[in-house]
Order: sequence, then structure tokens, then C-alpha cells
Amino acid sequence: MKWSALPLLPFFTSLAAAAPAVPGWRFDLKEVRSGIVALEAIVVSPTLVVFFDRASDDPLQIDGHSAWGALWNLETSTVQPLDVLTNSFCASGALLSNGTMASVGGDPRGFPGNPDIEAGQQGIRIFEPCASPTGEGCTLFEDPKTLHLLESRWYPSSIRIFDGSLLIVGGTHVNENFYNEHPANSFEFFPPKESTPRPSAFLARSLPANLFPRIFALPDGKVFMVANNQSIIYDIEANTERILPDIPNNVRVTNPIDGSAILLPLSPPDYIPEVLVCGGTQTDPLDPLQLSSQTPATTQCSRIRLDEEGIARGWQVEHMLEPRTMPELVHIPNGQILIANGARSGFAAIHQVQDPIGNSNSDHAVMVPSLYTPDAPLGRRISNAGMPSSGIARVYHSSITLTPQGNFLIAGSNPNANTTVGPGIKFPSEFRVQTLDPPFMFVDRPKIVSTPKKLGFGKTFTVPIELPLALTRPGAKVQVSLMDLGFSSHAFHSSARLVFLEATISKDRKSLTFTTPPNGRVFPPGPATVFLTIDDVTSEGAWVIVGSGNPPPTLE
Repeated sequence: MKWSALPLLPFFTSLAAAAPAVPGWRFDLKEVRSGIVALEAIVVSPTLVVFFDRASDDPLQIDGHSAWGALWNLETSTVQPLDVLTNSFCASGALLSNGTMASVGGDPRGFPGNPDIEAGQQGIRIFEPCASPTGEGCTLFEDPKTLHLLESRWYPSSIRIFDGSLLIVGGTHVNENFYNEHPANSFEFFPPKESTPRPSAFLARSLPANLFPRIFALPDGKVFMVANNQSIIYDIEANTERILPDIPNNVRVTNPIDGSAILLPLSPPDYIPEVLVCGGTQTDPLDPLQLSSQTPATTQCSRIRLDEEGIARGWQVEHMLEPRTMPELVHIPNGQILIANGARSGFAAIHQVQDPIGNSNSDHAVMVPSLYTPDAPLGRRISNAGMPSSGIARVYHSSITLTPQGNFLIAGSNPNANTTVGPGIKFPSEFRVQTLDPPFMFVDRPKIVSTPKKLGFGKTFTVPIELPLALTRPGAKVQVSLMDLGFSSHAFHSSARLVFLEATISKDRKSLTFTTPPNGRVFPPGPATVFLTIDDVTSEGAWVIVGSGNPPPTLE
């Protein structure tokens, strides 16, 4: 029998019209607002995110005054205030080995109308692990007289290291206007290991644009650091530094000339580290009056592999689709990197350069995110095909974090000295909250049914899973990622980490077997989220503790 194609065309046309659209990335604007400018964000449980702002005049109230801390509920998209004592403005933080969140450093200033605020530059704010999914009864603990940093630090960075404690790096002693002119050129630890801070020649060399250094715990226990346009590997145990090549083409990447940086995913068996640095500005640290909100940011990304061969080769340069200052780089569980937020021109800080846009030192917000694929060929790694526009400028003082649900929580933006809203303000204080939802949020997803609460190092675990039929094909790509979701502030996601695990799925598709990293240098002991991804469709994350869960220091 001969078939004629022509009579069948209307049939196939109607089928095509009826076929469901392939899901894409979507922004989802939440009905509830954050109540405070979420310039710092950290996931502290499967359902809760802690936000911090400055002590200011934000609309969210607690005990008769404006709050500057809040708990965001990921399940209900609602917010409740947290009572904070010290000024957490431009602080850093991370999760410790036992699951406690520590926020460190902050602003020395108070705020009119709220006399109870205490100076925050030596502040340590403790949020113990919270068992309540809603945050009921969960509070911050502070005691500035007995629990404080050794040195005053505004704009520091901090990361969890191989013994589950925090390494705290840099900052400034006072409330600076733009550059770091009163530097804390030193390192210290929390909990403290020594009675005095460790001086840092690297921080002294990288002045004056070295606030919020980009720092990364390497899988051998050392720490890679980038500040200004310089880089080193710091050996914590030997207290020595190894100078590495500068970032090419005079590009500066730390506050107030902000680019972003991220440790690319680590894979067994060798866990060879690579770091990607994107954005910033190609400029010398000039007098701010010689800079402008219209000074173009750079499109440059620089990537370095941190083994001997990679260090000898130096930085590999590639380019984003647009210039960005103050972008943020965030892991996706399948190993890609999300590039989000930022502006095409200008700088961080507030009303310090020429041609400010209201109070903003930057202009031309970038609202369409991009995806970076680390294992794609050079020149073909970055794409924004099919990516939506947020419709909301996220410039200075914005935050973004991957959530245990698998999407990205985006909030904040405030290049103003206090709450500034109203008609005609291009870059207001931003209280709207969004999620950026990947395509897999709209299809049937794999499910990790249960996991042990603690995962020891170098152990093999088998856990029950449920897979939709569409993800059971032979030869499907299976990835299991062990992730620290990090602490978002000032265009940097400190402590963020993705380690791929050796993993297999049983023949009956009902169980997943994976092997954890060998020690706390590859993944510092502490909280982690486990994701299962099959053919780029990712499960919700399982919240676990990697290691013993003991308080730091704990060598494992």
C-alpha cells in the first residue's frame, strides 16, 4: 500500500499544536516580601533560609523596631523576623561541622531610633541547628562581651575548612566609603585556634580593592585566595603562602570592583580543583572621582586548574555574553554554573563615583542569567538560550542561593544608605523575592526516599529511591552531587561546594548506592545536601551531616 503524506498533514499539525510545551527556566515572584533587604542569605535547614541586612529602617518589625534578620520559609514562602543584637551589615558566615551557622563581622554603626543595636565589627552570631520546619522557637545567640572576633572586621570572608571550623579572612576595621584604607590584613579562626590573628602579606599586597576576598578550601586542605587581581594558595597548617599568577588583563574582582568566583565541581578519583572567576572591571584602583557608574564592566572569565600542570599554564580566559560587575556564580546539581545578577557598568558601594544613578554606583542591570558548562569546549561554555528575564534589578546588596528543593532563591538589592523606595527610583531597596525554577521543577523527578542522617567519610551507602518511568532508560546519565549550599553576600558564595560521588542505581531502579569522599579535606565535615540527577532531571535534596557531626575542630 502506498501512503500519501499530504492527507496526513492536518493530522500531524493538530498533534503538534496539542503537544505540551517543553518546560523551560522560569522566574516566580512570591506574594510575600522579605521585609528586610536580603543582602546575606544562607540555607540553614531543609526548609529555612536566614537573611541578614544592616540595622536600618526595614519594614519588618520585631519588639517595636525594624528587624535586620529574618527566617524565610522555603515551603510556604513566608518570612518571620529574627532578633539580632549586633549590626550584621556586610558580614560573612558559614555552617560549622555540627550544623551550627556562624555569622561573623559586621558594621560598627548604630541606627537612629534603635538604641539597642551594638557594633557588629567583632560580632559572632550563632544559629543552632533548627529542628522545627517552620523555625518556631529557633533564635540567634549573641554575647558580644564574651563571644567575639579577635580583630574588627567589616567586609570579611569566611569558609569552613578541613576540621569543620571557620577560616576568617580580611576585612576592614572601620566603616569605609570605597576602598580598604583601614585594613584587617590578617586571618583568624572560629572557634579560635590562637590568641592573636595571623598577619597576611597577601592581603597587604592586594590593597586597596581587596574586601570580601574570594577564598576556597582545596581538597588537600590548603586554601586558594583571590583578592584584587592577585591569587595565592595558603597552607593553613604551615602558615605559608604560594604566590600564583595574577588574573589576566588587569581585571580586578574584589570589592568595590566586584567580580565573582567559584570552585568548580570536584570529581573522583583525583578531585583536581579548578576555580572560575567572572566579571569585575579592567581598571587600576583609581580615585573614585575618576570612576563612573558608566565605567564598563568586563566580560572576562578566568579559569585556573590548581595542580602543578595547571598552575604552570596559568589562567585560561573566556568571555561571558555581556559585561557584569557584581554577578554571582552558583552551582547547579548537574555540574553547571549559574551566572546571575549584577550590572553592565559601574562599581559596588554607595554614591562614591561619578554619575551615580540615584545612590547607585552601578547601572544597566543584567536581568537574564546564563549557564556555564565546565566540560564544554572553550568558547562554547556560556549560553543564555531559553533563559528568562527576572524583570527585577539585582545589583549591589543582592543575594542568591540554591535551595534543597533544587531551585534558586533570589532576593535583595539596595545601593542606598537606608530603605529607599518610591516612584522614579531606578534602583530602590528591593523587598521582592523570587525563585528561579529550572525545567526539571515542572516534570516528574527522581526521589531520594531516605538517607542516614550522618554520612561517614569513605563509606558506601545504599538508599531507597523512586524513579519516574521516563528516567529508567538504559544508559541514562546518573549524577549524585554532595553540596554545601554556601553563604551568599556581595557577589560571592563562600563555602559553596559540589563534590560528585561514585554512584550506581540498582537493576530494579529502586535503590541508589554511592560512596562518600575519603576525608574532610575533600568535603569539610558538616551539613550537606545530596541530589540525584538523571539526564539533567534533579531530585529534591536530602539534608545530611557529612562526618561525625561533632563540634569543631574535628579532624576526619
